Amino acid sequence: MIQTEQNVLIAAPIDQVWAYAKDVERWAEIMPGYQECQIEDEDNSRWVLKVGVGGLVRTVKVEVHVDRWAGPEAVDFTFKAVGDPVTGGGSYRALANGAATDVTLLVQVIGQGPMAPMWEAMGGPMLPKFAKSFAEQLRDRIEAIAGGATLEEVTAKKPGLWERFVAWLKGLFGG
Repeated sequence: MIQTEQNVLIAAPIDQVWAYAKDVERWAEIMPGYQECQIEDEDNSRWVLKVGVGGLVRTVKVEVHVDRWAGPEAVDFTFKAVGDPVTGGGSYRALANGAATDVTLLVQVIGQGPMAPMWEAMGGPMLPKFAKSFAEQLRDRIEAIAGGATLEEVTAKKPGLWERFVAWLKGLFGG
């Protein structure tokens, strides 16, 4: 099993943090490689992600189940990769801190079967970096909305390096 805990201070009151955090689809959109999120019901969803390690890139489906909604302070969840021997879980904890909110995210990933030691050795160093980036994006999105940005502005996909390069070339050649 690999595990990480990330803490982030969000410059918004706990009610504004919860207004964003209670929507599972918003969590899925922050995931690296996000392709889509299918909401089955209030507690269950299926996330489609394109993940890569080194040169290997593949699409995975992850079933996410919310075990406990206790907002605005807590959410507990579990997940299972479809077709892969990977399960896990985690929690979201929020604590009002004046006009701000302290948020703690805990994530556990459990590999199963004979490949688990190799999978965990590869994923161990990556999980804290991934979770930190996720927590920072969550903070940035909530703070942007608390500052007056619309949800559409916050979730708009920014062009990547390739798209910016192509746009630059088109500008050079009048295309």
